[in-house]
Amino acid sequence: MACRFLDKANAAKAEIEAAGITGSISTVQLDVTDDASIEQAAAAVAQQFGRLDVLVNNAAMGVSDLDARARFLKTMETNTFGPFQVAKAFRPLLLKSSTAGAGAGAYSIYVTSGQGSLAHTFENPPHPNTPPDAEAYNACKAALNMYMLLDWRQSRQAGGGVRVFGMCPGFVVSNLRGPNEAARNPGGAAQDPRESGKLVLSIVQGQRDADEGRVVRSEGTWPW
Repeated sequence: MACRFLDKANAAKAEIEAAGITGSISTVQLDVTDDASIEQAAAAVAQQFGRLDVLVNNAAMGVSDLDARARFLKTMETNTFGPFQVAKAFRPLLLKSSTAGAGAGAYSIYVTSGQGSLAHTFENPPHPNTPPDAEAYNACKAALNMYMLLDWRQSRQAGGGVRVFGMCPGFVVSNLRGPNEAARNPGGAAQDPRESGKLVLSIVQGQRDADEGRVVRSEGTWPW
């Protein structure tokens, strides 16, 4: 589990373990806006495990309290360029996955949003809980979807080895919008984030392989 701040990572680790969830968890410091941090995290995983079977690119932010230029630059750096750099750094470890040699392929998952769908935006009004000044967030997710698609194509041209997906977690309780309850669960309409976890699990268990190269959601896929 990678986090910008190890104290927060270890607190989350302790919370998960206290809930009785089985399995083992380790933590690593990783700031997607810091290239040195990305390389050090990849090196740490390589040293400890020697390979990576699944990469979930989940880092994201949403801001509305900056001027337009600063908002776009900060959001794009974290939500689009950050995942690009992380995927590039960890690809060699994905190609060493125990599943890659068996032909099944490791999994690279970009957590994105239906707000980045051009077709959905064209055909539908804004979500009622869309925060103000959301243009940067929507645009960065559309850009992330394009990079995911290019990564998928590159993987196919190279003969596979890594299965690439976009994944929309849906509107769930999250600190992305802010730490207070009103921001975490606007209007009380946000879902339990465990539903997003179930969707990730269905991908890595191979249940969504037919949707490889697309943006999957619990109800199907998002149009481009």
